[in-house]
Amino acid sequence: MGILHAAWLARKIEVVRSRDPSLIGVSGMIVEETRRTLRVRTLSGEVTLPKDVITFTIDSEEVEIDGATVTQRPEDRINRRYRRN
Repeated sequence: MGILHAAWLARKIEVVRSRDPSLIGVSGMIVEETRRTLRVRTLSGEVTLPKDVITFTIDSEEVEIDGATVTQRPEDRINRRYRRN
């Protein structure tokens, strides 16, 4: 099972690219996931990240996830089939 189909709560996230330059480099633990956002606990507090503007990694894996492809409810994301690039 790939990272796209796993639960993301309590996993480490790092934003590697974003259309909003202030979000690049944000890292921390995911505490909540909604259809369009990820709430992350960082060293400086909690930050809400919009999925559709970020590309990120989870648990320092090599796979970069384009947030725009996972903009659905977590329970739907886990059961969805994704195309390989």
